[in-house]
Amino acid sequence: MSTFDSTKQQLPKILDEILEGKIQLPDFQRGWIWDDSHVQALLISIGRSFPVGAVMLLETGGGVRFQTRPIENVPFNGTMPAPEKLILDGQQRLTSLTQVLKLNSPVHTRNEKGKPIRRYYYLDIRSALEEEQLEEAFVAVDENRQLRTNFGRNVALDLSTIQLECTQLYFPCNQILNSDAWEESLQEYAPEHFGVYMQFRKNVLNAFRNYELPIIALKKETTKEAVCLVFEKVNTGGVPLSVFELITATYAADGFNLRDDWFGSKLRQMEGRQSRLKKEPVLSGVESTDFLQAITLLHTLGKRQQDLAEGRTGKSVSAVSAKRVAVLALPLSAYEKWADRVEQGYMLAAKFLRKECFYTARDLPYRPQLLPLATVLTLIGNRWLEPKIYDKLARWLWCGVLGELYGGAVETRIANDLEELLRWIENDGEEPRTVFEAAFQPDRLYTLRTRVSAAYKGLNILVLRQGSQDFFWKATVQELDWEEIALDIHHIFPKSWCQGQGIPAKTFDSIINKTPISYRANRKIGGNAPATYLQNLQNETQVGLSDAQMDAILATHLIDPAAMRANDFDRFYQNRRVALLKLIEGVMGKTILLEETSLADEDDYDD
Repeated sequence: MSTFDSTKQQLPKILDEILEGKIQLPDFQRGWIWDDSHVQALLISIGRSFPVGAVMLLETGGGVRFQTRPIENVPFNGTMPAPEKLILDGQQRLTSLTQVLKLNSPVHTRNEKGKPIRRYYYLDIRSALEEEQLEEAFVAVDENRQLRTNFGRNVALDLSTIQLECTQLYFPCNQILNSDAWEESLQEYAPEHFGVYMQFRKNVLNAFRNYELPIIALKKETTKEAVCLVFEKVNTGGVPLSVFELITATYAADGFNLRDDWFGSKLRQMEGRQSRLKKEPVLSGVESTDFLQAITLLHTLGKRQQDLAEGRTGKSVSAVSAKRVAVLALPLSAYEKWADRVEQGYMLAAKFLRKECFYTARDLPYRPQLLPLATVLTLIGNRWLEPKIYDKLARWLWCGVLGELYGGAVETRIANDLEELLRWIENDGEEPRTVFEAAFQPDRLYTLRTRVSAAYKGLNILVLRQGSQDFFWKATVQELDWEEIALDIHHIFPKSWCQGQGIPAKTFDSIINKTPISYRANRKIGGNAPATYLQNLQNETQVGLSDAQMDAILATHLIDPAAMRANDFDRFYQNRRVALLKLIEGVMGKTILLEETSLADEDDYDD
């Protein structure tokens, strides 16, 4: 059965229904933004009976309920009527036409620079009657009904009274659909122009009065997911409609302000959940949709568990999901049930991540991996501190990061991880797929060169997790980070030195030859050979460092001191490669085949 009808409707009737409140906007529609040039172009198209595109409306009264609002500047006295249809596509056109053709107040629009302005629109009757001159016939004047030049000093056109309109033959556009009152004024002030006006009414005004707009009417049986997809397909603003906006409009219909709950409100003196989460730096990147997805995971998990308890099987069992369609189906009751607990789950996730040395959102290799972590912690609470549970969570985390399994579309993995992690934790079930599918190929170290890679970020954190000491300051690199000391991820064998030795960039730029140190240490290193800059660093500290003390610092970075002091890049490179792979083995709980590889072999690897 078709979920839509196609028809045509006369423009005056549509605008009347807008003024009566029968046609309104769903609250997820963004504000009206058309500028003066777009408004005039629309009027010209209708005046010449050109097509301006179909309008898409959604019938109300079905299972999908939204908070609604009238088109901008449409006045209502008393109670807002319940709409019969909602505008999904055509908001800008219908708002423009309503303001220009039906309201006595000035149109709120923008100039070519985006500055808000207020304008009345007129038709120069004489120009409109000239062949092919309709484009020049439309005139926009300011809120005083004047057109000014010379930076506002001179009045080029004054239409501030009806008499001036009539005597100069400028017709107000808000009289186009019903000009009876203006015609009476014309007969009073300029009867000699009445014949010209009648020709204008026949040739120009009737084009507006008889104009028919194509209408696509979605039936009330249309699902919320379909409404969302349709809106995004037809949205000409270029900004996709978010799940949060759609859910906000849905919950508002039941009297719940989701926007205030998430963002807070100064007016209502409310602190939003986003603000509370951002107090934990590692959670500062959590978005409203992430939060809704976490609640949806728990809601659908509960439905699945209930189905299984009732003996259902196969496709009759609900699926655990964080996909868009599942979020859009999230009832307000589920949000109210889980929101506080999920917020606490995210806070517990922040504590867990701190113990794994992730301190800021920038450190996180994958933001989506926070979802299953926070939902699991929502359910198990402080039990995450139990050693056995903690070790499982840590292993799952690092397998996802170093196995690079959370890039791209990961909604299915997120849902699987929630169920499988819980079974693994509660019943010693099978390892989650993210654990047993994860693999780290030794060759991957050669191609990790920048922070855009999740595994690069992860390895950097693992080195910090070892308690790596700064080359210059007497502190760990992470302590310097807490004190907001400028840090670098720097080449261990300097770039310029490597270039002088003929070592290819793809070799010396890999993470094997990089480590986090302070900016001050980086400046001291410069382009010197390792043996030289190590001695310089040892000598420039206030108390001086012995070779043994400097070697101990290097060891915290998994660096072979003997290779550094001998300026032996090949030996350093192979030893650090092995050390990094051993570190990866430890957190993933997997054996990595450590093959001996020379630099000549490594040169064969590309990104």
